[in-house]
Amino acid sequence: MTPIESLTIPDAPTIARWRDDFPILRTRVHGKPLVYLDNGATTQKPTAVIEAERDYYMHANANVHRGVHWLSQRATRDYEGARARIASFLNAAQPEEIVFVRGTTEAINLVAQSDVRGRIKPGDEILISAMEHHSNIVPWQLVCEQTGAQLRVVPIDDSGTLDFEAYERMINARTRIVAVTHVSNALGTINPVERLIDIAHAHDVPVLLDGAQAVAHVPVDVRALDCDFYAFSGHKIYGPTGIGVLYAKANRLKAMPPWQGGGDMIRSVTFERTEYNDIPWKFEAGTPNIAGAIGLAVALDYVRAIGIEVIGRHEAQLLADATEAMRAVPRVRLIGTAQDKAAIVSFVHEDVHAHDVGTILDHCGVAVRAGHHCAMPVMQRFGVPATVRASFALYNTREDIDALVAAMRKVQEVFGR
Repeated sequence: MTPIESLTIPDAPTIARWRDDFPILRTRVHGKPLVYLDNGATTQKPTAVIEAERDYYMHANANVHRGVHWLSQRATRDYEGARARIASFLNAAQPEEIVFVRGTTEAINLVAQSDVRGRIKPGDEILISAMEHHSNIVPWQLVCEQTGAQLRVVPIDDSGTLDFEAYERMINARTRIVAVTHVSNALGTINPVERLIDIAHAHDVPVLLDGAQAVAHVPVDVRALDCDFYAFSGHKIYGPTGIGVLYAKANRLKAMPPWQGGGDMIRSVTFERTEYNDIPWKFEAGTPNIAGAIGLAVALDYVRAIGIEVIGRHEAQLLADATEAMRAVPRVRLIGTAQDKAAIVSFVHEDVHAHDVGTILDHCGVAVRAGHHCAMPVMQRFGVPATVRASFALYNTREDIDALVAAMRKVQEVFGR
């Protein structure tokens, strides 16, 4: 694991050491070195995470909380130890505020069905923004269909920036929850979440933050933010797939009924009644993704060892360089130009569909995402069917940007424009 670096922009040897931690980056694609710029979809995994999952299955594989034998005791220790380390990473008040879920999507659905659905009625409102991922739209639509509540959407401007004045006007006595993304997956916009939370709490409205695109790029301190819920997926921050986190304030979790029933979320069961477990376990029915939780904790340890501020400085330089480089590519238009952005560059070619661009880039060894990014309303807002998204991580380099630009020249050659 790489030691903590200074708070300057990391130099080339430092980034090279980071890259060495990710074995997949040595892959060749169509005979060319892999240039991986699809980190918004999923990040690659360092050797430490891969080995942590391997070690669990080789030396500690057992179910948690249920066995008196040595393996079960070790698995439980490692699983609950992972919860404590994740709580520390987010600066949660206690490990019991961390609920393990499959990912951000499940976390938001849990809050929608367990917290919000039971306390909302016809005429009440749920407030989201126009830049949300489908995972922070559809669960609220379902709640509105189930209860007769109304979904309201805060607009964004042409740069992809949230209309803060509209937000202030739209929140009111009927608002039951604000659910907004911390960082837009399609645009890279970083929302002013501290201000959004302050205003919501002034109206006694709880706030859920979708942190899927934020947690790997910006510091997240849930107590400093004072958010009521924070959700993220492990695979977006160098961890395994199929594991994620819902942070929630303890008092909110205690007031929420279980969402799913089954093993390990109970204290006792008879045919007449069931007594539920304490938090957070009453929300973790069934055998959990034990190896995933352990791997996620190792991923967060890895990020913490480097320093999230160091990673942020590196990615900010990549974003600045990539933005400048892509502005110089003929017939390319950037989508999402907010002043405060994370390391995402989305663009369209005026003559070539995003899917065709993505295909040609792939043949040049450059992996990007082409499509609507599970954010169809964003595409509709900007009048495009899809965009090409290059998203950066700690192991990306200026040479990766050069490869992207060179591949875009290939797009020009193929389509002859």
